[in-house]
Amino acid sequence: MIIVTGAAGYIGGIISLKLKDAGYSVVGIDRLPCPDNLKICFEEFIESDFVDTLEFIAHAKADVIIHCAGNSLVGPSMTSPSEYYHNNIVKTLSLLDTVVKHTPTTRIIFSSSAAVYGIPIMIPCSEVDPCEPISPYGESKLAIEWILRSYNRAYNLDYVAFRYFNAAGADTQGRHGQKPGDTHIIARVLESIKNKTDFVLYGNNYQTPDGTCIRDYIHVDDVASAHIAAFDRKIPSGVYNIGTNKGVSNLEILNKAAEITGVACPITVKDKRPGDPEMLVGETDKFQKAAGWQSTYTLTDIISHAWAWYNR
Repeated sequence: MIIVTGAAGYIGGIISLKLKDAGYSVVGIDRLPCPDNLKICFEEFIESDFVDTLEFIAHAKADVIIHCAGNSLVGPSMTSPSEYYHNNIVKTLSLLDTVVKHTPTTRIIFSSSAAVYGIPIMIPCSEVDPCEPISPYGESKLAIEWILRSYNRAYNLDYVAFRYFNAAGADTQGRHGQKPGDTHIIARVLESIKNKTDFVLYGNNYQTPDGTCIRDYIHVDDVASAHIAAFDRKIPSGVYNIGTNKGVSNLEILNKAAEITGVACPITVKDKRPGDPEMLVGETDKFQKAAGWQSTYTLTDIISHAWAWYNR
């Protein structure tokens, strides 16, 4: 049995769908209600903050806990750091203590983030590079990675921490995607096109070829497949990048979205946002070698699937 925290969210929901497709028994936990489109995933869905379900987790003795719950945006973390430290660190620590005490053979798969790198010293980023996060969000993810490492050393906790780069797109079967009003750039671009509104571009004077920041965009289905691959206990406990090893600029996304949708939305340029590095691209050789996994979808696939979701 697999437990997914944050199961009603974007990434947690896609992972739950893929687990169901693969024949796993899944229990979802989220303080948000289960969307109708995800109800097919779960043997049981618990509408609760995961920290209030620790007694259930202790007795369930899941084979794997996929821990997606937590606050996940750089910008809000800059103005509300307390919320990020409490929700992401303090509550996760309670979960890990429960696992160590009651269900020590459970493997934890933790949703970390490329935000732990901060301003990277190298592109692409490797797991051995220094981590100097520049936002409370990134700091909270790095703190949990440190806790997982020390718990593995002290208590033999079995874990995989995935440093996601920019997960994007939608379920390839059109069953789940990002919610309206999401802040990620591909979602914002497509909503601007759909709603005929200006797109706000934050910064066009970065030290990059076209002046806009560069990110590594990975299809959310590829993210889900990495989690299933990580069930293999031959994969050592540790931290792994999940990305494509390729960077795409904001302007390239705007151009690709216009190509796919046939609409070029008007652009309003504003200042750079605090906490945004100009380039963030991931080297993924470590997990490819450990699990035989690699990303399969292109930027065209990502935008096409997201656009289909918004127009379902």
